[in-house]
Amino acid sequence: MAEMLRDKVAVVTGAGRGIGKGVALTLADQGAKVVVNDYGVTLDGREPTSGPAFDVVAEITQGGGEAVANTDSVASWDGAAKVINQAVATFGRIDILVTCAGILRDRMIFNMNEDEWDAVLAVHLKGTFACIRHAAPLMREQRYGRIVTFASGSGLFGNPGQANYGSAKSAIGGLTKVVARDLGKYGVTVNSICPVAATRMTLTPEVLRAREIRKQQGIVREESALRQLENLKPEDVAPMAAFLVSDFAAHVNGQFFLCAGASISLLSQPRPVNTIHKDGRWTLDELDEIVPVTLAEGLANPAPPRS
Repeated sequence: MAEMLRDKVAVVTGAGRGIGKGVALTLADQGAKVVVNDYGVTLDGREPTSGPAFDVVAEITQGGGEAVANTDSVASWDGAAKVINQAVATFGRIDILVTCAGILRDRMIFNMNEDEWDAVLAVHLKGTFACIRHAAPLMREQRYGRIVTFASGSGLFGNPGQANYGSAKSAIGGLTKVVARDLGKYGVTVNSICPVAATRMTLTPEVLRAREIRKQQGIVREESALRQLENLKPEDVAPMAAFLVSDFAAHVNGQFFLCAGASISLLSQPRPVNTIHKDGRWTLDELDEIVPVTLAEGLANPAPPRS
């Protein structure tokens, strides 16, 4: 067992499966004491079970590490508090928070209902905020902390049928930037990972059924991308998470990293790329003349109308 995170205390939410599990196992392997949080729900956030969290704890302890299970829902303010408090009660402090917990309820925007919107926002956005909020005073007081949130390409670039998920992930990006500024002066860093991996949330039954239908119809345009996705393992994301919560990344704050297999990319922050200016207010006639050949030149419609 390595010693990069020896004596550190970590909370990993959504750690019973997928990416969260990989992160929890890696942090434990690096010497951290881990609170393995997982509500144990189905992909849409229903039917909770305590099994996954305890399974991961057993795997960690069998490998010689220290871990404890937590099955509270981070979508609840009190549940998130219990997760953080359990770290302090069990191990005496909290040094690391990694917020992987999430659910999906995909639906095209014209079909999505209020419950599908609220449930996804509650787990992803409120869950991330609530855990950070309960951990922040403790990290501020000890003048040390490492927080890693999880954003997504759906929030950065957009994914059909994921208005709820994409909105939550984009908002987590904004939350990450603000909290990095709020806590940076206290020795706490806050960064975000945008993962690409084959998990329950990417290879859903709907995706696999659609894949079979396309095969039957002889449509192959998306098959290559799916094959590539299947080769991207959830545990591939864990090393970068472990680096970001280590002392080696003490100077890295408010940044976003795209992790896809062996590929890790630093994502650029939003910046102006083209500007037009004049004295006074633009008229519509002026904009009609200049925008197509300046600001809008070369822009591609991500979903052009069907002919």
